[in-house]
Amino acid sequence: MFKNKILLITGGTGSFGNAVLKRFLDSDFKEIRIFSRDEKKQDDMRKKYNNNKIKFYIGDVRDINSIKDAVRDVDYIFHAAALKQVPSCEFFPMEAVKTNVIGTDNVLTAAIDAGVSNVVCLSTDKAAYPINAMGTSKAMMEKVIVAKARNIDPEKTRISATRYGNVMASRGSVIPLFIEQIKAGKPLTLTDGEMTRFMMSLDEAVDLVLFAFEHAEQGDIMVQKAPASTINTLIKAIDKIFNVQSDIKEIGIRHGEKMYESLLTKEEAVRAIDMGDFYRVPSDKRDLNYDKYYEEGNPTGLLDEYNSDNTEQLTVDELAEKLLALDEVQAELANWEG
Repeated sequence: MFKNKILLITGGTGSFGNAVLKRFLDSDFKEIRIFSRDEKKQDDMRKKYNNNKIKFYIGDVRDINSIKDAVRDVDYIFHAAALKQVPSCEFFPMEAVKTNVIGTDNVLTAAIDAGVSNVVCLSTDKAAYPINAMGTSKAMMEKVIVAKARNIDPEKTRISATRYGNVMASRGSVIPLFIEQIKAGKPLTLTDGEMTRFMMSLDEAVDLVLFAFEHAEQGDIMVQKAPASTINTLIKAIDKIFNVQSDIKEIGIRHGEKMYESLLTKEEAVRAIDMGDFYRVPSDKRDLNYDKYYEEGNPTGLLDEYNSDNTEQLTVDELAEKLLALDEVQAELANWEG
């Protein structure tokens, strides 16, 4: 299905973009386009991969004209460009809106106009019951996706979203921070040890996007089932890998953080379709005629939300094994002289 096709990855210089390149650089794709606003990261990737199949486009999802240039002749889009840091979005919420909401609308508008056949947008567990600006902007992004999809023939452009949890060792996540603190001989900065987070690898994030690419229907949100752990378990697993006993400095929960994250709200769980390792949340297909919904509601179920507290909980050994499978952790271990 990729033979002689062109793939565009927005925000392609990030962790997800690099994971996609690792997976598909030797595939039948005719061309993989990296769209981002950071020329330094693009130059680093150009030198790292040194592959003519990769084409680089400088632009910003906030500027629809720069996107229109990049989507010309494109068959598929993985939309990963986003502001993702919770604290920065808390202090600058309108910047999150510009990138995550308006930027997504721009990408979808350009894709529809250009006849792109399949667009998969990346969302986050923070969009379910959002309490922070980042999660709220991603929740609105999902609403934009569903609204756009509702009025487009899926035979022309199919639009879907994926929602996943903490991606281990991705840029800005807590695992690289903990490893950096261990190597510097500093105490680990702990928010709350009983806080739980889903634990997914970048490869699993790519798997989810590919599953959505192949199986999602118009406007669907796709969720991958994932195990979770407490931050205490994570610290013990990292200590075990590096054979240390870290000192802990408790700093308390930061702006906009939750004790646990949800991948499916209770309301979504009622209508979610279990697909084995994944859930499919069908889009709301109602049209602009709301009259019938005033008199007749939808049935409610008894399912609970799907969150990082009620999913499978990893043990220290299981999480250590999962961490050791990451190239990033192996690279850090190779340079570790502790």
